[in-house]
Amino acid sequence: MAKQQTFADKAKKKERSSFITVKYVKTVKSEKGSYKFQEKLVKLDDINKVTSLK
Repeated sequence: MAKQQTFADKAKKKERSSFITVKYVKTVKSEKGSYKFQEKLVKLDDINKVTSLK
């Protein structure tokens, strides 16, 4: 049997999300005086909202 569906056919069917995923890195000063970095992925609907993250 021949393969019915190609990879290109699968890629066409997937819907693109209207959100943009951004990696948000926040620095936190610990009690000992050193800095730690906290990372999280944030979904935004508009790239201009990056500056409003806290």
